[in-house]
Amino acid sequence: MVRVVVASDKFKGSLTSAEVAAAVGVGVRRVHLDATVVAVPVADGGDGTLAAAVGAGYELVPVVASGPTGEPVKSGYARRGDTAVVELADVSGLVRLPGGVPAPLTATSYGTGELIAAAVAAGCTRIILGIGGSASTDGGAGLIAGLGGRLEGVQVVVACDVDNPLTGPRGAAAVYGPQKGATAEQVVELDRKLSVWADLVAEQTGRDLRDVPGAGAAGGVGFAALALLGAELRPGIELVLEMVGFEEQLAGADLVITGEGALDEQTLHGKAVAGVAAAVRRHAVGAATIPAIPVVAVCGVNKLESHELHDAGVHAAYALTDLEPNVERCIAEPKPLLEQLGERIAAEHLTMARRERGIA
Repeated sequence: MVRVVVASDKFKGSLTSAEVAAAVGVGVRRVHLDATVVAVPVADGGDGTLAAAVGAGYELVPVVASGPTGEPVKSGYARRGDTAVVELADVSGLVRLPGGVPAPLTATSYGTGELIAAAVAAGCTRIILGIGGSASTDGGAGLIAGLGGRLEGVQVVVACDVDNPLTGPRGAAAVYGPQKGATAEQVVELDRKLSVWADLVAEQTGRDLRDVPGAGAAGGVGFAALALLGAELRPGIELVLEMVGFEEQLAGADLVITGEGALDEQTLHGKAVAGVAAAVRRHAVGAATIPAIPVVAVCGVNKLESHELHDAGVHAAYALTDLEPNVERCIAEPKPLLEQLGERIAAEHLTMARRERGIA
């Protein structure tokens, strides 16, 4: 028997993390019929975080909340016990803009506050908040308004992978405003409004947190979470891996397969693949199992050199474009290609390992 853990992020615009794991698992079992393939859907704290929670056994609680421009959207939170997982992208994200039309000056995080309020009203006392993919630059003022006030007796943990302050040349408006459709003039206006908001919060709380690393995350939602909700900011992939119980799944594993749509420079800085590899290394040290469980990656396209992958703890990478150079086809028909990659991985990393150990 061999045990393979597949902990992949989504292939954005193509496959969910669960679908990636299923396709890879089909390929692995073609080579090893007796293989146990365990799917652990993961995300880096942005879109896909809610799906990862549900995949890990959390219950999806549907909620209709306000989208980034005020229209009602069908969203929800995931719950296990007294913990709720809220994904900003699913309610206040760019993907929720009607017709995909940016609204840089008016988009709001109000709906995210509504989701948190619904979870707290249902008895949740710990909120895991993934804040990637925001459509707004409202400093989190909308979120606070949607909550209807500050939280008492509720722990808020925010998945955050940026260190930008709220205002200034590296702030939420200057760095991320243009990605949300803001012109140069609008960036100046947004930064001014964020400064006014920070002044007001500092006056009310006696603390000025606008320059704290991460305050500029998600258009300033990081700031509101820190200053008004007493939140803790943590790296997204680490928080998600903890949430889905990734380390517990490593017991007895012969191989870990991780992945994401593209392996590039961003992969090395807080994305799923590097985070999974780091977690496997930590597990090996903690469990005194040296060498660590091998980690390989699947992806749509690989832009990293072998030495960069090895430095990140990834033994090898397998890309859809290795099999099909046409990227559009890879996006449109990824499952058969992933199945083939699963076969290759099983042959090269499981069959060979068994032979080295003298197992037929």
